[in-house]
Amino acid sequence: MVVRFKAACLLLYISVLFISVAEAQQQKAYSLADFTDSAMHHMPVLLQKQALLDASKAAVTDAKHSFLPSAFIADELNLGSDNSLPGSYLSYGIIPSTSSGLRQSNDYQSAVGNIAIFQSQYELLDFGLKKARIDNAKAYSNLTQADLEREKYLLKWRVGKLYFDILKNQFQLAIEKENVNRYEEIYKVIEAVTRSGIKAGADSSLAMAELSKSRITYNQIDGQIRQQQQELSYLTGISVNYFLVDTTQTKNYLNALDILSHNNYTDTVSNPLIDYYNKEELLYKQTETLVKKTYLPKVYLNATGWARGSSIDYAGNYKSLSEGLGYQRFNYMFGATFVYDLFNVVHRKDKLAITHYNTVASDYDLQQQQLSLQNVNNQAEEAIHTSVKNLFEIPIQIKSSQDTYNQKTAQYKAGIINLIDLTNASFVLYRAQSDYVQTLSDWLLANLDKAAATGNLDQFIQTIKK
Repeated sequence: MVVRFKAACLLLYISVLFISVAEAQQQKAYSLADFTDSAMHHMPVLLQKQALLDASKAAVTDAKHSFLPSAFIADELNLGSDNSLPGSYLSYGIIPSTSSGLRQSNDYQSAVGNIAIFQSQYELLDFGLKKARIDNAKAYSNLTQADLEREKYLLKWRVGKLYFDILKNQFQLAIEKENVNRYEEIYKVIEAVTRSGIKAGADSSLAMAELSKSRITYNQIDGQIRQQQQELSYLTGISVNYFLVDTTQTKNYLNALDILSHNNYTDTVSNPLIDYYNKEELLYKQTETLVKKTYLPKVYLNATGWARGSSIDYAGNYKSLSEGLGYQRFNYMFGATFVYDLFNVVHRKDKLAITHYNTVASDYDLQQQQLSLQNVNNQAEEAIHTSVKNLFEIPIQIKSSQDTYNQKTAQYKAGIINLIDLTNASFVLYRAQSDYVQTLSDWLLANLDKAAATGNLDQFIQTIKK
């Protein structure tokens, strides 16, 4: 939607507001881009997301290294008896192994022996499991990257909303200040006409009540600004004692957003709010692939070598213990092992059911996010359309109410009208000015929401900076 404003009186009124706001600026003024840049380097949640991203990248390297061959060496020194009998048994890992030792006598004489072992195993064929694990780790890393970008995007959106809320209240504060000054002038006029005998003294009490009310409203808006500044300080790390929202460039928003509207398009590919759910769905799909590969057969290549020494000779004679410490026999063995769990079909079916439903759920998450952003965009379009029409009417409203107030002031001084008529005219002028601030705020926030929903938030921030 193309937004064009050619109303010179509207720009003139904006400039007047800026002069009122700028008079109070003593600290450094920050633009929206300044605040968002500061927030990107301040919030601990972003540092947490970055640390999780670094961990996921390390997990990719770990997945690659998990397929290195296993290899270990061991050297064992033993002192014990050597009695054995023929026969087989199932070992549960706690029964000592005794080789040879087949003799008639039950001999408890001690013997010394040592053994050195080298063993290695390499997964020769895994039918795509290695690639699936690495791809799954990469998919998770991509998801954590998308999560970080989404968190940054949402933070920029939040800072933008707060920035424009403060901007609105700063404009409103200038109006409240003008309203206070107006009622102070009214009070002075009442005092003058009361002393001249034109009006009764009761008007001064009513005027003082209106003046006090305007001061209360001013204090409330000022308090809201201070609370919002505290929130902005929390998000950006900039002390409230050292910043003000920059209003000097706001009158250029009209032209800047007009330029942006010409290039406005929906970017669903790089929009972090969409990309996160795309990456989540891809992760679950990759997990399904990993589950399928995990329960396929495996072929291992095994190699081992060992050396033995013993104080018992080949004829079964016991020698001195010291003679059993040297290596006397050397052996090696190579082999290939085919491994497949017969119940893998059941396990794979169960695991695939879990991951499949996770994939389906993630797809619905994606659809919901797309639907939500489309709703935000549609509402923003309507708000922009309404605000544009109202912004063309605002100058007429303000000029008419200002003329009316000036006429009523002159009439009151002449004793033609009463105080109620004058205060009504003052309220109409105040409402017209407040309507402008509200309409301009609605217009800016709607453009912000539209930019965020369509994936153009960064472009929006940089455009209004110029």
